[in-house]
Amino acid sequence: MNRAWPPGMTPLRTTRRSNGPGVLFDLDGTLVDPAGGITVGIAHALTAAGMDPPDEATLRAMVGPKLADALLTHTTARPEQIPGIIASYRQWYATTGMAMGAVYPGITDLLDALVDAGITLGVATQKPRTIARTILQTHGIEAYFDVVAGAPDEEALMPGEQGYTPGKTEIIAEALAALKPTTAVMVGDRAQDVEGAHANDIACLGAGWGYASPGELTEAGAALVVADPKDVTPGVLLSLAANLQAAPQQR
Repeated sequence: MNRAWPPGMTPLRTTRRSNGPGVLFDLDGTLVDPAGGITVGIAHALTAAGMDPPDEATLRAMVGPKLADALLTHTTARPEQIPGIIASYRQWYATTGMAMGAVYPGITDLLDALVDAGITLGVATQKPRTIARTILQTHGIEAYFDVVAGAPDEEALMPGEQGYTPGKTEIIAEALAALKPTTAVMVGDRAQDVEGAHANDIACLGAGWGYASPGELTEAGAALVVADPKDVTPGVLLSLAANLQAAPQQR
């Protein structure tokens, strides 16, 4: 049964399924292909701030990490410039960039299969929580997920400031605490997804269809790297959840 609804019509789940096995998904590059909505938006915001944007490979490397951290790591932006750049980016993304994305082919079928198998689903993303929910609603897949854990809505928070969330480890921990699965596995397309999963004592399936550079997921220690969501099954994910020491391999 397909549980996707037209944009704007996704109902909020009002009851939770019983605790059982769980799967956490990253958002950009795993569930949804931003299709340039992020990279073009970052370039737009940097240009508006009077800076030359980095090359396309560097912009792609900025998809996944927290935007403030990515700007400080990959551009010449200074800390005091970050709030303005993020505000410019978010304005462009809300009006133009979000609509450029699309759910990856095969993801909806995978979500259907997981729910039908009695697996509880959550999202663990470094995108701000409110924006993450809006993206899920826009693409008609929010109803699949019992938990959406993300970064604070105030993206320009710096280390030491109240409400700052250091990274993927803490976001995955938040999702697991809310979901309370008996066993769990993470699905994500960047090294921080793998590292955050390991820090929470769960395995990670590498979403090879996303934005990782060649070898990134295997080097980070993904239990399995899959090139196409159509090749991911409930059985594959349950086996990884049951075997945290699965040797890295390529599918």
